[in-house]
Amino acid sequence: MSGAGGRCPFTSRRRFLGAAGGLAGALGAGLLGPRPGSATVPSPGAPAPATEQFFGAHQGGILTQVQAHTYFAAFDLVAEKPSAIAKMLQDWTAAASRMTAGETAAPPIADLSLPASDTGVALGLPPARLTLTFGFGAGLFVKEGKDRFGFAARRPAALVDMPRFNGDQLVDARSGGDLSVQACADDPQVAFHAIRELVRLANGVAQIRWAQTGFSADFAPEDTPRNLMGFKDGTENPISRQLADGHKPSASDIPNPQELLWVGSEGPEWMRGGTYLVVRRIRIALEHWDSTDVEFQEQVIGRHKLSGAPLGGKAEFDPLDLSATDGDGNPIIPEDAHVRLAAAASNDGARILRRAYSYNDGVNFTAERWPPWRQGIEYDAGLLFVCYQRDPRTGFIKIFERMSKLDALNQFTTHTASGLFACPAGIEKGQFIGERLFA
Repeated sequence: MSGAGGRCPFTSRRRFLGAAGGLAGALGAGLLGPRPGSATVPSPGAPAPATEQFFGAHQGGILTQVQAHTYFAAFDLVAEKPSAIAKMLQDWTAAASRMTAGETAAPPIADLSLPASDTGVALGLPPARLTLTFGFGAGLFVKEGKDRFGFAARRPAALVDMPRFNGDQLVDARSGGDLSVQACADDPQVAFHAIRELVRLANGVAQIRWAQTGFSADFAPEDTPRNLMGFKDGTENPISRQLADGHKPSASDIPNPQELLWVGSEGPEWMRGGTYLVVRRIRIALEHWDSTDVEFQEQVIGRHKLSGAPLGGKAEFDPLDLSATDGDGNPIIPEDAHVRLAAAASNDGARILRRAYSYNDGVNFTAERWPPWRQGIEYDAGLLFVCYQRDPRTGFIKIFERMSKLDALNQFTTHTASGLFACPAGIEKGQFIGERLFA
């Protein structure tokens, strides 16, 4: 073991526990982690912990099978020079590559008089399929009309200022951001640990502007998860139909992922192979929803609650028949039904890839914006809507422009936070996230 100020050779989270325990015994002082002799190494023959690849052509957390938990964070830059941002991104890349592999954010420091190189929050925990997805907001390029870092000319045309939609009640302090990081993992502590380590590495360069946690119910692989309204969520997602076959989502499950997701020659060179992230925090008036009858709920959504089948259909993956009418000539799927207004057929073929999570932030005082206009302590819970697309102008913005005005679901939902971020392509070893922008 190295002396004071040196680096310990043990680097994985589990092996770090053993190293920390040995060091504590040698120095007569405790470190984060169990005492010497505690079981920290998997038994021989045990299956390897599940990990997701960090390096590659595209960032993880986009086409990755959805994990159970997320921690999304948006950052404001406080640095004055682009070189400081580049150095932070290098540090973030190194830490992210380690943490997604199940290691500590940095090798442990043997000198106990110094701050630890890792908070220890995830010691002993498996990688839990952790992914970290990074994005650049408009503020990295231009903020308050100022080209802060000399990147204004490199701002992609698709990285627009998000329009204010009908019914938005956005909280400015919880919207926007110069950078974004979304951690997704099957363990909430692993996801939080990852963001916490990146925040430490960002000290003096960037600071958290807003954050939101989320969760996805642990349904069987062949099932579509249900949201807090009790309906199956994401049936029409481009990779959802494969769930009926029981295999995990992959790029091959999306017809022409290049057309749907990945930026091509229309974007600046540094963004090619990347994609655009839209995130919206949507509060749902659950008390109001819970007091409505199921038939009305189904008319609002356009699907049957139990089966997930579209109205007029029998099975979840039956095609939406938007032309079907009843005996009186009325559309079986109402004109203002959520699924009708969100359907590609209603939006000139526009599609997005959704990776939504539910959230529950306890309760808060709320004044509802629709009848019965009740006021009081209600659930602060709903949907952390996350979606990816090749161009938000022809993706989310096009789709939601009509939905914000006509969707029957709006009487139960309120958008309170919003962000749009350009997510660069993936990287190879030896590179750092967004390196081509800084070249």
